[in-house]
Amino acid sequence: MSSATTLRKLHVPGTPLVVPNAWDAASARLVEEAGFAAVATSSNATAAVLGYDDGEHAPVDDVLAAATRIARSVCVPVTVDFERGYRLAPAELVERFVATGAVGLNLEDSDPATGAMIDPAAQADFLGAVRAAAGDALVINARIDTFLRRAGTAGEQVDSALERGDRYLTAGADCVYPIGVTDLDVIATLTTQIDGPVNVSYGQGANSVADYAARGAARVSFGPMFQRHLYATFAGTVLPALGKDRNPFTA
Repeated sequence: MSSATTLRKLHVPGTPLVVPNAWDAASARLVEEAGFAAVATSSNATAAVLGYDDGEHAPVDDVLAAATRIARSVCVPVTVDFERGYRLAPAELVERFVATGAVGLNLEDSDPATGAMIDPAAQADFLGAVRAAAGDALVINARIDTFLRRAGTAGEQVDSALERGDRYLTAGADCVYPIGVTDLDVIATLTTQIDGPVNVSYGQGANSVADYAARGAARVSFGPMFQRHLYATFAGTVLPALGKDRNPFTA
């Protein structure tokens, strides 16, 4: 069984794949050693260690090199937050991404530079082209940014997420990721009405993994929260020794 097939099969509604997001080889190894079945990355956290802001500011060569280091450092499947593809054409995107050894990727449906939502038909075409180039070699997690970008009223955000989710799965996505929604009733609506696996974000602990599992989530992601916690702890230890009392990671 290929690593991509293994990763794909781990997305089970009600028994979600839990992926604490890593950002380098060392953090990826910690995730694996803790017994998690796969490693996911956070674009925000990876950009930080590369010296850039999130939002496709890091050079794609650096991002792909980071993915390569992470993938070769662990034995479990690796899935990478690849933002919106760093403006690569689908065929080039797949060729270069597969070479990293990672077998899954997130692709978002808003413009990283402006935050504007991409037309759902255009995004579905993009995802379909990535699928056509990748075959079964990559697990595509199609991010839905309507909640994150607050695109419309609360009801319009749900309707848009449902429409986009169905379009993206039909286009070839393996899973959809309505990032930014933590309301359990809304999550239950999405998992019930979208005909495919749904990834949810853990948020800041308002709900438990068990809460999300009970609503049918197939994957739970944590984004950059573990890196931020680690850096806050580091700063809280180092800064007082230097006579400084402001911790930028908790301010």
